[in-house]
Amino acid sequence: MTPVFWDVDTQVDFIHPDGKLHVAGAETIVGNLAALTDFAHANGIRIVGSSDSHAPTDDELSDEPDFVDTYPPHCLAGTPGQQRIPETALCDVLVVEPDDAAAEILKRLPAHDGDILFHKRYFDVFTNPNVGPVVDALAIDAVVLYGVALDVCNSYAVEGLLQRYPGLRITVVTDAVRAINEDRRGELLADWQRRGVRLAQTAEIVAKPR
Repeated sequence: MTPVFWDVDTQVDFIHPDGKLHVAGAETIVGNLAALTDFAHANGIRIVGSSDSHAPTDDELSDEPDFVDTYPPHCLAGTPGQQRIPETALCDVLVVEPDDAAAEILKRLPAHDGDILFHKRYFDVFTNPNVGPVVDALAIDAVVLYGVALDVCNSYAVEGLLQRYPGLRITVVTDAVRAINEDRRGELLADWQRRGVRLAQTAEIVAKPR
């Protein structure tokens, strides 16, 4: 069995109240995010993370955002807001950029035992063309997913995993996610649960060593 923890965009601009695109209430889940991160590292579970890494010209960014297809500038590459919060820092991380050659990444992967971070320039982590080949190579059979925002980047990640990997066991940690529109939380979680996604809380995940 090869499980991973899948950390979605736990970055300063989303989590901190003064971030460029703060997800309301995201600061309240930091303790749970830290507990999940610490548990994974203490138990030899690889963390696969995603992070926005935007250029100012990215299609997702707009000074007149509609908050559906476009959002205010955030997580610009190299800025403090693009960094991950300290509580979810990754260990011995392999950063995978969208324009990296897949063959080179796959060549490095067998000797890499640490965490993996996919940079992306759009909501959907699978727009980084290296995500699929890396996930395939890791032979992942279980994912524990958390982060922000539930109704945007988390949703793309869950939907992408469901569509591409039938039979993959996916768990969403419900007290370690926040949505931009929290009114959609129940609808999204119920739909995923109906389609086989397990819902759990942080305490259940970290209850015992694996």
